[in-house]
Amino acid sequence: MEKYLYIALFAPLVGSLFSALFTATPKKLFTGIIGSLLIFTSFVSSSILLNYILNGGEPIHVEMMTWMSAGDLYIPFGFMVDQISVTMMMVVTLVSTVVHVYAIGYMDHDKGFNRFFAWLSAFVFSMMILVMSDNYAGLFIGWEGVGLCSWGLIGFWFHKESATWAANEAFIMNRIADLGMLIGLFLIYWNTGTLQYDGAFAAFHQLPTATLTWIGIFLFIGAMGKSAQFPLHTWLADAMEGPTPVSALIHAATMVTAGVYLVIRSHELYSLIPHVGLFIASLGTLVALFAASMALVNRDMKRVIAYSTLSQLGYMFAAAGLGAYWVALFHLMAHAGFKALLFLGAGNVMHAMHDELDPFKMGGLKKVMKGTWIMMVIGSLALAGVIPFAGFFSKDTILEVAYSGNHMVIYGVLLFTAGLTAFYSFRLVALIFHGEERYKLFGIHPHEAYRFMLVAMSPLLLVAVGAGILQTPFFDMVEEALEAHEYHISHGAALIMLVGTQLFVGLSILYAYRKYANSGVKVPDGTSAMENSFVYKLLINQYYIPYAYEKYLVTPYREISELFWTHVDMKIVDASVDGIAGIIYNTGDRTRTMQSGNLSTMLKWMVAGLLGLLLLAVVFGLAVRYSDQILAILSSLGV
Repeated sequence: MEKYLYIALFAPLVGSLFSALFTATPKKLFTGIIGSLLIFTSFVSSSILLNYILNGGEPIHVEMMTWMSAGDLYIPFGFMVDQISVTMMMVVTLVSTVVHVYAIGYMDHDKGFNRFFAWLSAFVFSMMILVMSDNYAGLFIGWEGVGLCSWGLIGFWFHKESATWAANEAFIMNRIADLGMLIGLFLIYWNTGTLQYDGAFAAFHQLPTATLTWIGIFLFIGAMGKSAQFPLHTWLADAMEGPTPVSALIHAATMVTAGVYLVIRSHELYSLIPHVGLFIASLGTLVALFAASMALVNRDMKRVIAYSTLSQLGYMFAAAGLGAYWVALFHLMAHAGFKALLFLGAGNVMHAMHDELDPFKMGGLKKVMKGTWIMMVIGSLALAGVIPFAGFFSKDTILEVAYSGNHMVIYGVLLFTAGLTAFYSFRLVALIFHGEERYKLFGIHPHEAYRFMLVAMSPLLLVAVGAGILQTPFFDMVEEALEAHEYHISHGAALIMLVGTQLFVGLSILYAYRKYANSGVKVPDGTSAMENSFVYKLLINQYYIPYAYEKYLVTPYREISELFWTHVDMKIVDASVDGIAGIIYNTGDRTRTMQSGNLSTMLKWMVAGLLGLLLLAVVFGLAVRYSDQILAILSSLGV
């Protein structure tokens, strides 16, 4: 089985290097095809490994080579395939395969076609390192790799200032969070003497609670950055500046799920510090509501779906924080399918609408984009948690976990958020595909995406529809790696919760259609008098958090930097360096007359130098000979 591990891991790297060979040349279609085939090869290998694990195979560990060995520090390039990592491998490679094939059509006319696939495959390779490593150091390598690749992909259209700004924002904000994660890794090694998962987990049981608490907090700070949890969340919506396939990959299967994976992988740590877990669950619940509320009014199609991702990440952290790690992992897996489906569907709409993102300028696209409409409706039903689609099984289980644990505030907020999710999801569907054909006012002639792009999206459709049937076998598999707890709810309470949740979600969907799927939607205001309300302004401005960051963090930092630059750097540092350089230059300029080439002049300097050396030797000899007398004189003078 080891060979399949290596194939799954390194096939994306081969695809990236192959595409990189042609980055300076015009579009080569075969770079996209070969890159996609290699990602599919990784998916096939991951599937073989999944089958091996499902059939009772022992987790696979391989040590490829030694990376660091100094004193007691030993860090290998080691990888493993167990129930947790193989789940993530399947999620990453399945979504990545779909995105790669889809991107062949989406990026068809882009001049950076070859460069795009080089970055995209490198992104997948970094994520595979992250989820397959058997130690925290290897995880951190992949962690930084996805950060770098996200910078290259979000800012892929570097000629756009907004894209480069968004790429830098994502990169810098994640570097801030990664400092916390690094401190956590240092604390793990300092207290356990290892960064290997098995060794560290075994040692955690011997450490005091205070130490474990600090380790858990610092690791979660890193997770907050990658998974865009408050207050490090603002980069996620701005990351929509990248090409839509990038958005699908980042939001569905790779970068933003890395923080959730870190908490799940470190479950043996967090199970020992439930108070930190409760904080994680509470923050996740807050973020779920916080993001959903902003999606209610946003007028950028991709940003609405991005806020949806942020909200669903909150659900995942809520489950993980409450100790239901296997439920969090299942929601991660189900979410990857329907969220990638929604993003790629949004990409089809963007192409049809000449990159227009405002749904209020669309309407009636169902007539010309029936395939995309079906996929986005099914993806939205799964996202809303409508039975029997994928989102129902994962979100309903999270609600059951909160209810059975008597965390009624968390349960109530997540239930309310489910209704908001249904509303904004179908608000988007109604505005884009139903009602009047408002796009005609702007002279746009929409068209359906390439047929092969729709075919490529079909595996995601299957996940969105049928992932629920995998719940029981999935739980049976992962409970060997993740300690499972029984959550007891009476049949009557479970039935009431089920009916109540579905009724709430259904009414939210109907209200969204009634409000937005009719001819009353206007252009450009769309939301009529609501735009003048305080709540609308609060939500559309993201609770003024970006404004506060700009005013109270970025602007003062910029002013302090300019102050230090003009008064310290230029007047002290630069002046000192330039002054020393000037003295040396002037000295050389004045003394170069010595090198005149005149023999008599050179002889004079030689004699002068010889006399100087002799004088120095005499002075040194006298000082040595009369050193005792000199020291006595100096002592009498009090020196």
